[in-house]
Amino acid sequence: MDATLPGGERLHAVIPDVTREHWCVNIRKYIARAAHPDDLVALGSITPAAARFLTAAVAVGLNVLVSGATQAGKTTALGALAGAIPARERVITCEEVFELALPLRDVVGLQCRQPSLEGTGEIPLRRLVKEALRMRPDRLVIGEVREAESLDMLIALNAGIPGMCTLHANSARDAITKMCTLPLLAGENVSAAFVVPTVASAIDLVVHLDRDARGRRQVREIIGVPGRVEGGVVETADLYRRVDGELVRAEGYPPHPERFARAGLDLVRLLEAR
Repeated sequence: MDATLPGGERLHAVIPDVTREHWCVNIRKYIARAAHPDDLVALGSITPAAARFLTAAVAVGLNVLVSGATQAGKTTALGALAGAIPARERVITCEEVFELALPLRDVVGLQCRQPSLEGTGEIPLRRLVKEALRMRPDRLVIGEVREAESLDMLIALNAGIPGMCTLHANSARDAITKMCTLPLLAGENVSAAFVVPTVASAIDLVVHLDRDARGRRQVREIIGVPGRVEGGVVETADLYRRVDGELVRAEGYPPHPERFARAGLDLVRLLEAR
């Protein structure tokens, strides 16, 4: 059974004969510790230079995919990055259960609904994404994509609606590969010939998180997606990577430098700053 407690905690219970002998009850309580990229700096997850770049990237409307393993801090990072969304924008969030609490003025939060005991009334994440597009969003934030809803998200991003989401993956490049695979679950009429170039054009940045040897959550790498496909593989560019435990600037550049220029930002200086 999956359920939500009155305080918003997520409850998951498994009992015999699904388990061998004992009951297994898990309660997951989400505690928001970061409301802006600068808060990730205070938590030791990212460097000030990388935080300034991500703040600018979100502000100018780049599409960001936050990836990582379970408990790597993806939802926390997503909420922090969303704190850089300009206050004038209308934001629609879609989640399986409410976890995001964005510090913005105009936010509409949507949550999935489990089917009743009779098997009716279910509202899946894919339905929420479709409904969100009817609500005139300036920005779309999806808690996590796991299945066919990734196709609807890509279509929305490709239509010009900036967005962000999280995804389970072992690396930033694995996240791109997975994004090229999940939309195929939407139906047999969806092909890789459509999905791969759509991912290349819709996703701009991937922020990948993991946990170090002491269990601290950190950003391991940030890559850009220039929008090119070679041999059926989406090209990527390294922006930041961990070297000897420190997140340092790599040699790549993000897509859409013109957006930074229109906002009065010097992209080269922003990336090279320490």
